[in-house]
Amino acid sequence: MSPRKSLHAELTAAQRCLDELARAIGRLEQAVGRETLEMRRVRTDCGHLRESLALLHAGTPAARPESRDVIRIPDQPYDRSLWTDVDDEGLGARDRHAP
Repeated sequence: MSPRKSLHAELTAAQRCLDELARAIGRLEQAVGRETLEMRRVRTDCGHLRESLALLHAGTPAARPESRDVIRIPDQPYDRSLWTDVDDEGLGARDRHAP
């Protein structure tokens, strides 16, 4: 398995675990009560984990699309007539003096 696919599989597995944790917290809330300090902390911590995992997923190479478009650059020199209306980069215009 490639590292990209492995990373994607691990992120997906972690997301499934978080989903199961959220369901378990929901069941605990029914038994313990939703407004206890401990239950609020557990619910908040689960939310933080969910946000952190989303940030991690967004920042990984697996989340970025792979560019498969290869742009070929020819070895032949460019047509110089294409560049008659621009200045030489860093050198100024041909008919002007640098400050």
